[in-house]
Amino acid sequence: MNKIISTVLAAEIETVDDVATLQGFEGVFENIVTIVLGFGGIILFIMLIMGGFRFITAGGDPKAIEGAKKTLTYAIGGIVLVALSFLILRFISTFTGVDVTQFKIFQGN
Repeated sequence: MNKIISTVLAAEIETVDDVATLQGFEGVFENIVTIVLGFGGIILFIMLIMGGFRFITAGGDPKAIEGAKKTLTYAIGGIVLVALSFLILRFISTFTGVDVTQFKIFQGN
């Protein structure tokens, strides 16, 4: 029992000494961007499936078909927008030599 308590106390003491810095913000920002882009990809995929399902089940109703086409158009447009934004960043990185896809507050010497 004493060994468990001393282990827990040692773990708490180690984490108390860690101080948040601006360099830690780099990792937080990278994680947020990764989560948002992943979530956006999942949403766009679900929109494609929903639009296809609505199109198949429209049953010849012109309003339902038009709504399904709009959903598919917006989903495909979103995928193209995300892909183009990434390609534009890679294009800038290639021609300027600055890696704009990496978020760094402090540059190492």
